[in-house]
Amino acid sequence: MPNLEKSKWLGLIGISIAGFLGCLDLTIVNTALPAIQSDLKISVIQLQWIMTSLLLALTAFMVISGKLADIFGRKLCLFLGMILFALASLGVGFCSGINLLIFFRFLQGIAIAVLYTAPIALIPNLFPEHQRGRATGLLISANGLGLALGPVIGGFIVSTIGWRWIFFINPPIILISLLLSWSNVTESKHPSSTQKIDWLGFILIIISIPCLILALVQGAMWGWLSDKIIILLLIAIIGLVLFYFVENKISAPIIEFHLFANRIFLIGLAANFSLALSYAIDFFLIPLYLHFIKGLSGYQIGFSLLPATFMVAALSSITGKIVDKRGPKAILSFGLLMFFISALLQSQFGVNTPLYLILFAYLLFGIGWACILGPSIVAALSSLPQESAGVGMGTLGTLHNLGGAIGLAVGTLIYNILSKNNLQDLLNQRSIHAKAWTKEATANIDNAIQIIKNNTGLKLEEVTAIFQHYFLKGYQGAILLIAIASLAAFIAVIVGIKAPKAR
Repeated sequence: MPNLEKSKWLGLIGISIAGFLGCLDLTIVNTALPAIQSDLKISVIQLQWIMTSLLLALTAFMVISGKLADIFGRKLCLFLGMILFALASLGVGFCSGINLLIFFRFLQGIAIAVLYTAPIALIPNLFPEHQRGRATGLLISANGLGLALGPVIGGFIVSTIGWRWIFFINPPIILISLLLSWSNVTESKHPSSTQKIDWLGFILIIISIPCLILALVQGAMWGWLSDKIIILLLIAIIGLVLFYFVENKISAPIIEFHLFANRIFLIGLAANFSLALSYAIDFFLIPLYLHFIKGLSGYQIGFSLLPATFMVAALSSITGKIVDKRGPKAILSFGLLMFFISALLQSQFGVNTPLYLILFAYLLFGIGWACILGPSIVAALSSLPQESAGVGMGTLGTLHNLGGAIGLAVGTLIYNILSKNNLQDLLNQRSIHAKAWTKEATANIDNAIQIIKNNTGLKLEEVTAIFQHYFLKGYQGAILLIAIASLAAFIAVIVGIKAPKAR
């Protein structure tokens, strides 16, 4: 009996390490973005695909990975996910070009979808009912710890041994997770007639969503009326329309569209979507601002992001207790208000913004994140009948990741348009004709100052001022999208959700 007791806790440690790594990978990469751009000589658009490719994989594979685990075995799928994650991490670390890096990041996203879903599904088979709550809490805490420590660990690694090692550290840790889990976790599966996989819907979403994102990202570069963009948009629109009709006809859809008729579910979904859109934009642009405008190193960037991620880890359990007592409306609206205020503050960041104000804005962002994440899920799922909770959670997860992918695409689009237009205005003011090289200057941040200097003959001080000005215009415009999304969700929550009496 003591050996059995020890075995299940060792198994929990093993699967918690896997979940920890999955969450760590979401925030550890952001601090490395400036270093990756500098090393690989890539544009802002290519840089954002490092994050977008992972989010697209999560969007498509999150729901299907859970169903595959139910059919073929949760332990088997978790181990395959661990191995894929380790191999994909090695692939990213050894990449010398951006295209392969994006491909391996997509594979990482597939693996992380498994690392998210399989561990929590294994707990009922590991623990008796009276211990499952504690075990689930420890697993979720490990995930939160990974999210919080990502920027600090990433910043330290980038500043000491290089950005590639944020990926090289994954395989040894995965090996430890595998060793702890192999003999201490028992297999569990749930094959039944209800566990059908929506392959047609999966194929449609894996084709249409990337086409939509690619069109949004490349539209300004290729031209909105170019053949490429028109074809991409047509594929996306036709694919999404077909996806809607397919999902309404099959018995086990990826997304239950009839749930959208439930007003409270839709509001919770909108708040959760707004959250993903906001942090995807913010955590992509923040490291670039801190590095290229404030001159911070990777290590300093990591610590600057810590107020946001730490608050998510520290406050999540507290917000859960508040929701239990007072319902989700108050805490959810407060979180969205924090996001709105943080975005307004960040939209005013400039060259001389003091560090304490930057950290304060990120602190508010973290508080908002913690107050939206759990309560938005509670608001959505509590409005559904018990038998719809599973499909409701699947729909939430799919659209959460989609919100992140769309946020990155639209945020990058806004940055590119505003920064390019502002650079052209600044050059026109100096009677310098803006040519094709201005696209390269706004896209390639790392070499922008040298590109402008070589093509204008202006002094370094003036070129630096021009770069800072147009970068900040693009950055501030993209951040305002967070304010708009947060305000819209805030109004929806205030108007659409009734506050229950305190319990």
